[in-house]
Amino acid sequence: MGTHSVYEPERTAIETDDGRVLDSRVRPRDSFAGHKVTTPWDDLQVVYFRGYAMWTYLTTPFLFREPGFQTQELEPWSESGEEWRRLRVRFPSIVHSHSPEQIFYFDAKGLLRRHDYSVEIMGGTWSAHYVDEHKTFGGIVFPTRRRVYNYGADNRPHLNRTLVSIDFHEITVE
Repeated sequence: MGTHSVYEPERTAIETDDGRVLDSRVRPRDSFAGHKVTTPWDDLQVVYFRGYAMWTYLTTPFLFREPGFQTQELEPWSESGEEWRRLRVRFPSIVHSHSPEQIFYFDAKGLLRRHDYSVEIMGGTWSAHYVDEHKTFGGIVFPTRRRVYNYGADNRPHLNRTLVSIDFHEITVE
């Protein structure tokens, strides 16, 4: 019998496939108090991070139309010979995500290319999250390749060290 994880903003769990709860945590974000980049995570913390991160990644930019989100267009950004439009998004406090304020970069076709944020639960690390290889699933275009890097004061990523690598091979839209 296998196990799976359950993410809800105010509860995480690890369950058997027949629904028996092996471990759970209420208010999982609270468990990160005082964490730094080097602080180890337990399994339920991984479930929480992965859950809110994937929710944010797969619902962007549609979630910005939900109540409580505030957006502001910033000056354009030039990178890789392209000019990208930038959007500062303020998340409402009830939405669990990396940080309350994040910046999204869109190319001339309106496709997301970069996403900047501070991972507050890790003590506030700054990340430049690059996305590409956009593909259509269920009539919706998703970036299927994601790479995360630190960036410096000049807003340029440190491409010599990939912090996170995510590749989607299939996305089901229901």
